[in-house]
Amino acid sequence: MSFHFFLKKGILIGKEYGNEEVIGFMGNIIDYISEHGKYTFRHRPLNEVDSLVLCQLVYLNYGPFVKGLMEDGGPVDIQTIYSHPERDRILDDYWYRENNKELFAVAAQSVRFGSLRMNYYENVIHKEGETQFCAMTYLLEDGSCYVAYRGTDATIVGWKEDLNLAFSEPLNSQYLSVRYLDKVAGLVKGDLYVGGHSKGGNLAVYGAMNCSEETRERLLHIYNNDGPGFRPEIRRMGNYEAVADRISKYIPRSSVVGMILEDHSDYEVVESRGVGLLQHNTYSWKIEGTSFVRAKNMRSGKLIMDRAMNEWILSLSQEETHAFVDTLYEVVSASEASNVFEFGADLKKSMQSIFGAAKNVDEDTRKAIQKIIHSLFEILAENIGQNILEKF
Repeated sequence: MSFHFFLKKGILIGKEYGNEEVIGFMGNIIDYISEHGKYTFRHRPLNEVDSLVLCQLVYLNYGPFVKGLMEDGGPVDIQTIYSHPERDRILDDYWYRENNKELFAVAAQSVRFGSLRMNYYENVIHKEGETQFCAMTYLLEDGSCYVAYRGTDATIVGWKEDLNLAFSEPLNSQYLSVRYLDKVAGLVKGDLYVGGHSKGGNLAVYGAMNCSEETRERLLHIYNNDGPGFRPEIRRMGNYEAVADRISKYIPRSSVVGMILEDHSDYEVVESRGVGLLQHNTYSWKIEGTSFVRAKNMRSGKLIMDRAMNEWILSLSQEETHAFVDTLYEVVSASEASNVFEFGADLKKSMQSIFGAAKNVDEDTRKAIQKIIHSLFEILAENIGQNILEKF
């Protein structure tokens, strides 16, 4: 049987003697909804791409439309919000505004997501305490619920909160993830899914491994989309092993955030259209059919670098970690980049600004930074080899 293939608007077409047959679909989460949004969750159960859609949708501002845990009122569906005259308020203050606008529109107009009901929207921001927490619950038509945790945004402040995960004490947002999950479990019936993107993925796993036993027994699956891992002592404090076989972690090929404190190989690598840090953007993840496109031929050098970085983080004392994170934040802020993508887009300019700012810190702090970074290079030398390191 002879087939000829060509790519047309993201769809892989097979031709057999003039008869066209769609054999696969390559796109992003917006394209996925356009292609598969005609099927209900009863017809096709929740899959890994649906999970990513829900984790991206939770980044929107539902404050004006969805009630919180302590507020009176029932759930509201996406179509109702989309029909609201002030629906654009849902796009307030977040990156990827145009992508989010398109995602919300195509979701609202689809059968699969349009009637999806949402409830218990909680959004906590405490600058002084470096706490940013947000979560919402989706009520699926099969009677189960999906608890989605929002990750940090792309701002440098949000990036610092991810770095705070290197500390040996749990973050406030991690404590809040447990409290939220247990409260929701007490308000709804049926099985539970939990998930998140970026720091939200970390919160999903943390909430799952530290929630009550009654809640944990109802968890069907936990989705961690490019979220950081945990220090060993944080993992030991919870019941990680009790939920480990229900966790799916996905990272893009050039993951940075998702590889922070990642100390095991139970993750799957996804192909992305992005470059470098831009691969953290969920809209860049490649999707074929109802699954992510798995990456092949991962470079061993990157895996070694990731392992060395985490070994270095764990080698620092608590005081060194605090000093490094706080100082690094101040120095990186001097790059004048408002978000990590701007920082990565012009790395040369950003690094020049950083080196300039580093000259202005006091001598003790500068020596501490030099000592800490020197320890990183020592570990890199052991992992990569001195000759390669010198070229690097």
